[in-house]
Amino acid sequence: MKLGIVGLPNVGKSTLFNAITKAGAESANYPFCTIEPNVGVVSVPDHRLDVLHQMYNSEKKVPAVIEFYDIAGLVRGASQGEGLGNKFLSHIREVAAIVHVVRCFEDDNIVHVEGSVGPLRDIETINLELIFSDLEMIERRLLKTQKLAKSDKSYQAEMDLLQRVKDTLESGKSVRSLDLTSEEKDIVRDFNLLSYKPIIYVANVSEEDLLENGASNSMVQQVRDHAKTENAEVVVICAKIESEIAELDEEEKVEFLKDLGLEESGLDLLVKAGYRLLNLMSFLTAGPKEVRAWTIRIGTKAPQAAGKIHSDIERGFIRAETISFDELVAAGSIAAAKEKGLVRLEGKEYIVQDGDVILFRFNV
Repeated sequence: MKLGIVGLPNVGKSTLFNAITKAGAESANYPFCTIEPNVGVVSVPDHRLDVLHQMYNSEKKVPAVIEFYDIAGLVRGASQGEGLGNKFLSHIREVAAIVHVVRCFEDDNIVHVEGSVGPLRDIETINLELIFSDLEMIERRLLKTQKLAKSDKSYQAEMDLLQRVKDTLESGKSVRSLDLTSEEKDIVRDFNLLSYKPIIYVANVSEEDLLENGASNSMVQQVRDHAKTENAEVVVICAKIESEIAELDEEEKVEFLKDLGLEESGLDLLVKAGYRLLNLMSFLTAGPKEVRAWTIRIGTKAPQAAGKIHSDIERGFIRAETISFDELVAAGSIAAAKEKGLVRLEGKEYIVQDGDVILFRFNV
């Protein structure tokens, strides 16, 4: 899973990236200190792996991972090349979802590229640049499809859909705000439009506002209200606190969060939001060599889940020996679970569930 972190310059984007990935991207108080996207690979927090690691006494523990791309700060006019904008927009095209960092705190010591803090204006600035870029692409596609439709009527449906998309973009709205059928969604997804990519808005707040999840911060409420119009996720984070958490080991991190009255770090919240937004979940494999989490889409059938491990396993799939994580833990061991008849034999039509612990049987 690739998530691209975007935002106007100096909203806390690179500070957040550094904190959650410990990748050391440059973070400075001036625009465009990020030019090429920095990439950080982050382990997905999953307590189930710790439990299985101990149960199986495994040599290795391999969590699922997310790639975060720190994409340079966009500015007004990026779609016309302002601030090296076209290059930055092309980087966004490569990610599965967008993490849009929005500044929701006042600080006279940190300059704002627009001269003042205004989350809705900032969101609109970036969204419009994505919309302008998409509009250019859709106009070219529409022109081509119109020509094809003259001699082949099967292109009419696509032409009508392209026109709806164009009308939406011209009204200043993101394509993700469009109400589409599942068939139309598949077609639009192929266009790889920037304003159709799923989005998580990260409201970057002060430490005081974080402790109450931004409840009394009117700027955070504005971001939440806007997100509802796009079916987007909102996560409230204090990038400064995330930087402090990044320096701690696991035990210290738990204690630090507890002292602040928080249950989860910003990274944990961001990962969960990313999974929800992209309809993802994890199944688990376990044995003496390793325990591992595998990321799949919700609704994936057993053979396709097996294919995440290796294409040969999918090709030669026979069955999946399956037990839920909770049932396995309650039984105490896989041997005890088998004795109690809790391990199920599932076939090709089985839809894998979140937290399933699976052993695939195959023959090639």
